[in-house]
Amino acid sequence: MNTQSQNDQILPRLRNLYVKNPRDAAFAEHLNRLLKRSPSGDLLPEAARFTNTGETRGIMVIDGPSGGKSTMLQRGLSRHPVFAGCADGAHSYIGATVPSPATLKSMSDHLLTLTGYLSTSARREVWSKWEMLKQRFLMLNTVALWINEAHDLFCADKDLILRAVKSLMQGESAVIVILSGTEKLAEIVRSDPQVQRRFSTLILPPVDAEAEADRDDILDIIAAHCEIAGLDEPTEADLVDRLVHAARRRFRLCIEYSVMAIEQALQQGADHLDMHHFAAAWSLLEGNEIARNVLLADEWWQIDPDWASQIKLAAARSRRRRAKA
Repeated sequence: MNTQSQNDQILPRLRNLYVKNPRDAAFAEHLNRLLKRSPSGDLLPEAARFTNTGETRGIMVIDGPSGGKSTMLQRGLSRHPVFAGCADGAHSYIGATVPSPATLKSMSDHLLTLTGYLSTSARREVWSKWEMLKQRFLMLNTVALWINEAHDLFCADKDLILRAVKSLMQGESAVIVILSGTEKLAEIVRSDPQVQRRFSTLILPPVDAEAEADRDDILDIIAAHCEIAGLDEPTEADLVDRLVHAARRRFRLCIEYSVMAIEQALQQGADHLDMHHFAAAWSLLEGNEIARNVLLADEWWQIDPDWASQIKLAAARSRRRRAKA
């Protein structure tokens, strides 16, 4: 049995653990085709140009909430040989999450700050700031820009922001633009053929418990977690099926449930991980009654994991209708 001090060291290790999977290779393939190569075929820290006017191209990465796209992209960019080999302090790529409020002005201010430009006049026009940003990219030899949760950026003025994104892939300062978000992002980008043709699309499919590769990935993650925690692995044959259903088939959420289940096992002083620890994690996160616990119920496949949130949403809509009446 571990001491509390040992458990406090184990859990951060689990949360920081990353298990490679086919998604990593798929993203690297999309990224590599957008980078320039030397005569010998080596990748260079420079965006490839695809037209006689010198345009670059981008990648659109689509996944559901808690699917794990942000972690995958951060790791894929920071460990890519082209970017990882750059000198300390270099801005070979810049990663940013859409700020709040999500406007082109706030985004340009945020990106300028990330490039090291710490002060811009509040009276400066937004397009002037955007042009300044492109000059910063040129000065810093920036190769790629990643905007995370990009679907939030298009709420204010979709057409204006689409034009701004397109401009980042044009001219001397052009960079590779990587947009990550939900299916809503894909719908927005597809609404503008001029922007859409500039992006390849990587759709990260939901986890399929019946697919051997996905099942093996989940089992490998649980096994790695158990090894770090000093626990024997669970033996329940239907654990992966229940876990994937509970996690809404989202890869990252499967991992989070595994870490939370290990936390429950360690707190209980268990020597092995089992279904009840996953059930306790589900109850802790979801707050549902035992009868609706996907990890315990007999006919678990008939339970909608989003049932509670849908009930709340329906009630909120009903209140709004009554208020308008």
